[in-house]
Amino acid sequence: MIQLKNLERSYKTPAGQTWVLRRINLEIREGEFITIMGPSGAGKSSLLNVLALLDDSWQGEYWFREQAVHEMKRKQRSEVAKRNIGMVFQSYHLLDDLTVGENIDLPLSYKDVPRSERQAMVADTLDRFQIVAKKALFPSQLSGGQQQLVGVARAVIHKPALLLADEPTGNLHSSQAKEIMELFHELNQQGTTIVQVTHSEANAAYGSRTIQLRDGWMLSDTSNPELRPYEAVRQ
Repeated sequence: MIQLKNLERSYKTPAGQTWVLRRINLEIREGEFITIMGPSGAGKSSLLNVLALLDDSWQGEYWFREQAVHEMKRKQRSEVAKRNIGMVFQSYHLLDDLTVGENIDLPLSYKDVPRSERQAMVADTLDRFQIVAKKALFPSQLSGGQQQLVGVARAVIHKPALLLADEPTGNLHSSQAKEIMELFHELNQQGTTIVQVTHSEANAAYGSRTIQLRDGWMLSDTSNPELRPYEAVRQ
């Protein structure tokens, strides 16, 4: 599904150039459930934002289903993302001026789903996440956990081919967190490719492959035991 070749990301700071991703070579196959782990500042969220096509300021090659994303203009990348990718953000990223129902409906509008079908899908999703009573509320009227549930619901409603999740259960209590991870497992069994960033070993156990990042380098990949440690490749 995805191939990254020598992908790098850096920021300019007063002290010079700061690298957050270094020489990332990664293949994500259809139907995988991948966990990305590592300490704070390792580059986990940066990698997820690149995969989600939310960040354009990287160098290297990015292939999505044999399409050369690195050769696309911003509008083309946006279309690929809207039609193929669902994203659960650590900080929710709900639209403040839309209600819960409207936020959840948003991805369907990008796929030209008829209005009647959209309404039925939103109703089913609200029921599935037990937030029917929150439909007409705005994000500011919700708790952090409720906003997280809405964010997950919005990400999965259009059944994306690729689901990316940045600490998807960080603001949920344990029973809600387990329900979300069971949902992810079910979606994965149905064919959705999932990449999650987490510090939770319990969440990581739902995946079939774990990648460790440190200082922007891939330190290990359980599907590639031959991967050289980053200390070696940066010398």
